[in-house]
Amino acid sequence: MRFCCVLLALLALQGALGQAPAKAPRADVDALVKSAAAAEKQGDFSAAVESLKKALALDPKRLDVEAGLGDALDGAGRFDEAIEVGQRAVAQAPGNVAVRLSLATAYYRSGNLNRARTEFEAVHAAEPGNLAAAVGLGYCFIKLGKDAEAADLLMPLEAGHEENLNLEYVLAFAMIQSGRAEAGILRMEKVAVARKSPDAYVIAGSAWMYLRKFKEARADLEAAVKLNPAFPGVQTLVGQARYALGDMESAIPAFQTALRADPQDFTANLYLGTIRLKQRNFADARPLLELALQMEPNLPLARLEMAKLNSMTGKYEEAAEALEDLERANPSWLDPHVELATLYYKLHRPADGQREREIVAKIQAQQQKAGPQDGK
Repeated sequence: MRFCCVLLALLALQGALGQAPAKAPRADVDALVKSAAAAEKQGDFSAAVESLKKALALDPKRLDVEAGLGDALDGAGRFDEAIEVGQRAVAQAPGNVAVRLSLATAYYRSGNLNRARTEFEAVHAAEPGNLAAAVGLGYCFIKLGKDAEAADLLMPLEAGHEENLNLEYVLAFAMIQSGRAEAGILRMEKVAVARKSPDAYVIAGSAWMYLRKFKEARADLEAAVKLNPAFPGVQTLVGQARYALGDMESAIPAFQTALRADPQDFTANLYLGTIRLKQRNFADARPLLELALQMEPNLPLARLEMAKLNSMTGKYEEAAEALEDLERANPSWLDPHVELATLYYKLHRPADGQREREIVAKIQAQQQKAGPQDGK
């Protein structure tokens, strides 16, 4: 995340600051600043740091160069040094936006969110229209679990700045997290398209999944896979979306790819095991479901699928015990009743089987009366 001025703009900033004449020829300092800017553009932050340190040695009073050094140290991951440089610059010029933003960014990237928030708030209070400060503050709010505050902060700044993708990204995420999901998703999709960003597509797709809008979710997640099939978690998510839409055949390779990347992926194990169970491929289903249950032994869905497998492979008592536990924990959940209605007859308990059939009929009638849920 970069909130400060691009190094190429530092020369103009120096003039605006009205600093005293440099002790060394300005051309030498400017050449080092340009060299640092070129290095940073290439991602070589270490080289940028060295150039800017040389520039400061020639002219220690150049605050623009000090701000640039803080940014370069931040880019190099040398956060403690970046903070030290930023603190020194802010002490010299507490009202200077560039140096305070540089310090705020270093605090943020170091994980010191409260100090970052303080610095971003100082700039935002002085310049409410400063988008870099507002976006940085929005990130801090989100990391601190204050998603609604982030959305409320950024929403008034959006008009006229709809093409600022940093603003749109943070605003979209905050809206999704704070109960304004669909409006946030549309903004996130705009960012995804503009940046060709698998990250933004995954956030949008995951949010659609939560809303049970599976077609929309699949479209976004497929776009993410096309951009980067190795993006963390995307194969599992797209497999879930395909499965939710009844497309088991295309869900299988997605889950298999996910498990090749991470054999301990709980969701991929559970879903692929469920699919193999539906295919009556018990030999392949069992290790997948056993591993899923081992990882999440109290998850109802994992327990249900294992109970189904046990029921279908002759382990009736084990299946009945698990299903009865699930039924007690959630009497209105249809699936355990459906399984028990059949299983009790296998156990020669017809009265219990009949009781479960009656419960199934009652729950189904209630569900029919309530109507279908969105996304189904």
